[in-house]
Amino acid sequence: MKLTDLRDNEGATKNRMRVGRGIGSGKGKTAGRGVKGQKARTGVAIKGFEGGQMPLHRRLPKRGFNNIGATDLNEVNLGRIQEAVDAGRLDKKATVTIETLVAAGVCSKPRDGVKILGVGELKAKLAFEVFRASKSAVAAIEKAGGSIKVLAEATA
Repeated sequence: MKLTDLRDNEGATKNRMRVGRGIGSGKGKTAGRGVKGQKARTGVAIKGFEGGQMPLHRRLPKRGFNNIGATDLNEVNLGRIQEAVDAGRLDKKATVTIETLVAAGVCSKPRDGVKILGVGELKAKLAFEVFRASKSAVAAIEKAGGSIKVLAEATA
């Protein structure tokens, strides 16, 4: 085989359409742009323009707020933690932190921390060190004989 023998597959390339080259070409006269007006010309950028009228995206009121200081937490139920303990992925003696939960596959990535929620039943005696926890989760952990240390200050 020689370099001169190399070819694209059949139908892999398409010839460029030569517009505005006579009526017989099929793309003569207006070259597929329709007729007249601003959009038939070159260099048109009129995305939100409404002929001088105030555009819709400026007439409508702004709404909402994107809080740049918000914490993005993993929310984990006690039932998920108990499943991980039963499966042997979470060590009963080690402190449960966001790192141990990610290693056990309970959370996919660390984010800003973890919040423990009280859905499900916790039978294992575990020590938690988490960013936040709901009141029902704290009660369930202490009922099971475990301890919890909340890293974030309680905000009203």
